[in-house]
Amino acid sequence: MDAIIVKGARMHNLKNVDVTIPRNKLTVITGLSGSGKSSLAFDTIFAEGQRRYVESLSAYARQFIAQMEKPEVESIEGLSPAISIDQKTSPRTPRSTVGTVTEIYDYMRLLWAKAGSVHCTVCGRQLTQQSSTQIIETIAQMPEGTKIFLLSPLVEGRKGSHVKILDLIRREGFVRMRVDGQIVTTDEETELDPKKSHTIEIVVDRLIVRDLEVKEGQSNPNRTRLADSVELALKKGENSIIVLESDTNKETRFSEQFVCPDHPNEAVAQLEPRNFSFNSPHGACEVCHGLGAILQVDEAVLIPNPRLSLSEGAVHPWATSVSRMGFTTRLLEALAERLGFSMDTPWEKLAPEEREAILHGSAEKLMVAFESEKFDGNYETSFEGVIPNLERRHRETDSSYVRQQIEEYMLELPCPSCQGRRLKKEILGVTVGDRNIVDVTDLSVAQAKAFFVALVPEAKRKTIPGIATVTHLPAITPLSDYAYAVVNKILREIIARLSFLENVGLTYLTLSRSAATLSGGEAQRIRLATQIGSALQGVLYVLDEPSIGLHQRDNARLIATLTRLRELGNTVIVVEHDEETMRAADFLLEIGPGAGKYGGEIVAQGTPEEIVKNPASVTGQYLSGKKAIPVPDKRRKGNGKSLTIR
Repeated sequence: MDAIIVKGARMHNLKNVDVTIPRNKLTVITGLSGSGKSSLAFDTIFAEGQRRYVESLSAYARQFIAQMEKPEVESIEGLSPAISIDQKTSPRTPRSTVGTVTEIYDYMRLLWAKAGSVHCTVCGRQLTQQSSTQIIETIAQMPEGTKIFLLSPLVEGRKGSHVKILDLIRREGFVRMRVDGQIVTTDEETELDPKKSHTIEIVVDRLIVRDLEVKEGQSNPNRTRLADSVELALKKGENSIIVLESDTNKETRFSEQFVCPDHPNEAVAQLEPRNFSFNSPHGACEVCHGLGAILQVDEAVLIPNPRLSLSEGAVHPWATSVSRMGFTTRLLEALAERLGFSMDTPWEKLAPEEREAILHGSAEKLMVAFESEKFDGNYETSFEGVIPNLERRHRETDSSYVRQQIEEYMLELPCPSCQGRRLKKEILGVTVGDRNIVDVTDLSVAQAKAFFVALVPEAKRKTIPGIATVTHLPAITPLSDYAYAVVNKILREIIARLSFLENVGLTYLTLSRSAATLSGGEAQRIRLATQIGSALQGVLYVLDEPSIGLHQRDNARLIATLTRLRELGNTVIVVEHDEETMRAADFLLEIGPGAGKYGGEIVAQGTPEEIVKNPASVTGQYLSGKKAIPVPDKRRKGNGKSLTIR
């Protein structure tokens, strides 16, 4: 079927409308605001297409999808599964960004996991993984006759008596171990101070580097023994091994993980895409849990009027009459008595140490006199402090009302651990093109595209689609041919999706921009770019004024994007007022003639050329130039005043 046939549409103000819309074409529905455009496009055609698709799913699947009511229409034929791209803002979650909504960040996580260079978080040295074969070869290259110990680290700088670990070493049959730098036999009684930090390593083998070369066609027992010992040491030491030279006490650390020889405690586990996700505990900063910000109580808001005394309610959260008569006042009175200040002294005249104790708490033991229905007498306690009290209640409460009340006294500040970058410090040490993943998400769409194109080896760049729009490449080292072969498809997908955002006029957005801060038009165009990236075919797309808020210079790019969506084999219906979009349509539908009860009728339909020739079409008269909105001959004079936006 080559058309969508609607008969008897009566949703809202539609007056029994019959219309035929061509499939696999770009159709623009226009008319006065309130004339019934959205009632036809969204509330009738999209709603019925979505409802039919959901009804085709199993009963189990349908329970997770909101069912749409059947629209008031006699029949609709030729419908496809429908997708609506409207101007509703994105979900207000602080975890959603432009990168996650477009799925570009998912591909970036893959890229950094596959091609990233790991660096020590302390000294910045680039770290490499070593296989057991490489470790064996390195030991074999040591000077002939060198006496070595192969050690497996079990405990490194941890407090405790570690009785279970010592017993485990004995049970597994090992003869020697190194405890806090001293090699002892497992038969010796070893008691460790539980209050001190200790290091325990198993002595897996003692060897002399001699006759370890590989002989073709012959087995080398020395080499075999070394290989077996290294494999065992790696297994017991959780992929780490220490080679200790007996005569010089020189230690060399090897690992199948990323470990800095100077800072072995700063190890980085095997890289996986989830390590680069701020929505996963494997990658998110442990302080802010991937939000990049923490809520902190603002002292200035707690004490809005420093001229008031504590008895007059200087501490605003505790300034209600109930609080003044209750437990918090008794605590403050006991603290005042202990520290020697008066409850009637204005806040600004209290000593700094007294204000510090009130705000942040005091370890001094206080005797508090309190009377209530359940308790009458004195009891000993300490003063928690106003700020710790609010932070604890905010953290522990299950009441959204209480949490909202406390947040009125809090500021959102960058996380002190990750500096607002959301990820763990070891993950921020992984770079591609000398930049970590957060540095690249902070680039604009245009700059990010140039960065990813620059990663492609120069000889391969001509094969990348969309490269023509990149005028300046950053000075970074491209990926090696091997690394590019591994991530070729990932890079192409990232560049393609950035090109889609570029084509809908969003080159100025950064990938780290919060989705909650996007305007309706920006959010709609992002979803449009995402749909093009999905490359679906045979789908009905319904859009609501995608050109709104778009600069006129980017209008042609938007129209080209809609055209591409049509050329993929989809039907595109756009509710629009923009002249350029109407002229680019395959089919134009005007609803009117008025708004509300005066609308809901098909005024004209056909190609833009046919609409121009239709005398009943007000849109056609403006498109043909018969009617125009006059430009005022005279502009109003200003009053000489101005606003400065910073």
